[in-house]
Formats: sequence, structure tokens, C-alpha cells
Amino acid sequence: MITARLGARGELFVVAPVRGLTLEARKAVAAIAEFAPAALGVGLSPEELQSLTEYFVATEAEPVVPLTGNETSEVRGLVRFGEARVPNPSVVEALRFASARALAVEPLDPSDERYAALFAEHIGYLELVRRTVRERKVARNPPTPSSPDEFALAWDAEIAGGAGSRRFAEARDQHLADAARRLAAARGRVAVLIDRERFDSVRPLLERPDPEALADA
Repeated sequence: MITARLGARGELFVVAPVRGLTLEARKAVAAIAEFAPAALGVGLSPEELQSLTEYFVATEAEPVVPLTGNETSEVRGLVRFGEARVPNPSVVEALRFASARALAVEPLDPSDERYAALFAEHIGYLELVRRTVRERKVARNPPTPSSPDEFALAWDAEIAGGAGSRRFAEARDQHLADAARRLAAARGRVAVLIDRERFDSVRPLLERPDPEALADA
């Protein structure tokens, strides 16, 4: 897991655990609790947040959910480092933490409709074919680095290495950064929970001067 406090007064606290690992989930929740935010922003779409809250937080029994081939392969690669779960335990446990403390939670990623539009805008047919081939390849042969951090970065690099995929990821991360800024402006002290592989691109976006603030100066 990696973290960073950003903003002029440290009002943004970015928490980026490795997706899937139970140990990372405990670390993430402990870091969020220590920061004591006024709100929690998560790298999820509104629809994803609603589904996880309904089926994994606001219920005593979790549903049985079939895994995709990629999810199964990713979990198999992660178990070398400890217990792994789907859906992402870092997000589920953070949502439970927030629910128990009546902490406001906001989705920071685009809606499913906007996500689909961004995907179509940046990823053409050839890139889609290449991306599908890469996903199948990494599912058959997951990376075998020596740490969970390296695994997360290598997994993402294998799948999203094409130019169109990189542009799509940049657009998605820009949407998240803008939403996080708005949430911090409204709440004052915000924890931002994202997957580890997004940290290196999201952090510089959050460190840039806010265009709206500069315009008002």
C-alpha cells in the first residue's frame, strides 16, 4: 500500500492499497481511521458504489458472485502474498468503516454511461482487439514479481499498455481528480481510496494547482 497527503493543508489523503489482498484492506482502513476524514471518496462509479453497499455492506450475508477469468487469474497470482478476496476487500472494508461511523462516501469515477463513452472515445477497434488479447494472455500467465506492489503494477501494465488504453486511463483519472477536488472543497478533509496502480497517475493530477481556484484569485 502507498499513501500521500496532498493539498496546501494536507486536506487530501490518498490511500492506494493493492486490489484484492485482505492484509492491504486492514492497512487501508487503519490509515483512513488515523486521518479521520470528513468524507471518503472512492475510485468507483456511482453504480458500483451502490451495488457494493447494497450487497456487501448493508447485508449480513454476502452473495455468491461468479468470477471472470481475469478475476480468477488475478486472485491466483495474489495468493502468493496472502489471503485474496473478490470484490476488492479494501473497498468493502472501507465502506463498512464509513457506514459504522456515518461517514459520507462519494464515488469519484465516471458513471457507467460516461465510462462507456470515454472507452469508445479513446479505444478503437484495433486497440480493443489488442486489449482483449493482452487480457487473455495475462489471465493464462499472471506476472510473478516478488511483491504485491510490483504485481499490481505489472498486471495493469500488461492489460492497459496500448496508447488508446493509456489515454482512456488518463481521462478516467482526470475525472476522479476533479471529483476529489470538488469533494475536498465541500468537506474540507477527504480520504481518497484508489487501486495501487492508479496512484502514480492520480497523485500529480491532484497536486496541480486548481484551475477554478486560480481563476477566483
